[in-house]
Amino acid sequence: MEGATAAITAVAPPPRTPRRRGTRRLLGLAWILPAVVVLAVFVYLPLVQNLGFSTLEWDIYSGSQEFIGLDNYAKLVGDPIFWSSLGNNVLYAVVSLVFQVFGAIVLAAIIEGIRSDRWRRSLRAIYFVPSAISLTVAGLLFYFIYEPNLGMLNSALDAIGLSAWAQPWLGQESTAMIAIIVMSQWQGFGYSTLLFAVAIQRIPSELYEAASIDGIGPIRRFFTLTLPLVREMTGLMVIVTITGAFQVFNEVMVMTSGGPNNSTQVLGTWLYRNGFVRNDFGYAAAIATVIFIITLGIALVQLWLNRRRRVEW
Repeated sequence: MEGATAAITAVAPPPRTPRRRGTRRLLGLAWILPAVVVLAVFVYLPLVQNLGFSTLEWDIYSGSQEFIGLDNYAKLVGDPIFWSSLGNNVLYAVVSLVFQVFGAIVLAAIIEGIRSDRWRRSLRAIYFVPSAISLTVAGLLFYFIYEPNLGMLNSALDAIGLSAWAQPWLGQESTAMIAIIVMSQWQGFGYSTLLFAVAIQRIPSELYEAASIDGIGPIRRFFTLTLPLVREMTGLMVIVTITGAFQVFNEVMVMTSGGPNNSTQVLGTWLYRNGFVRNDFGYAAAIATVIFIITLGIALVQLWLNRRRRVEW
């Protein structure tokens, strides 16, 4: 017994002294230091610089700069196109929440409820394919679909006797933004569905089996079991969807460039037009600051809500 105790004592690790803990902490900091430097140089420093640029009247071609304080922000308040652009972003966010969050949860639950594993895999792949297409290619594809004379949409309406509904979808203010949003939902819907399918797969099957034994139907299971247990993924997708809606750029530039008559301008395209077309870089920086504040605020609120509602099983 004494020999065994001595052997255990001999192989036992030495106690951690304060000096050793400090060394391990320094090693850990050394590992994360490169990532911190990259973030500081390429993320946080540009954010601070942009805030400074927004207080300037800056001609980026001649290089002349003049400090004007908060005049660019005052200009934002009185700019009707800025407010219409913000409204388009809000509309985009609301529609995206309906389709890419709630709609994607419903579709993912339906797919994961199919008994055949082959059909589940096939449907996941089918719905994910549009997400594999770049936004630029998808925008060009729908640009030709919406083309008023030879486009597929108007041709289909003519073929089924609804020629009165045919119209220049991207050429009039009342329909252009909706047409862009439809394209965007088609392109991103499958990606959201796949993420929710993965979240549903993580739910223990015993819970569904118990619910079935208790006679709970599929609709009630969805609202009382599936929705509460995927709320962390739901929170993440709400953040991604809303921040993405306020960073929209490619879709609008490819399909309308903000027209007709600025009816499809969003904050990203209005920023681009002021900075690189009108050469008003200070005003563009002010718009960028507004975008950052909106997306950061939404993300912080949603992260706080998610932390209070963390799912454990």
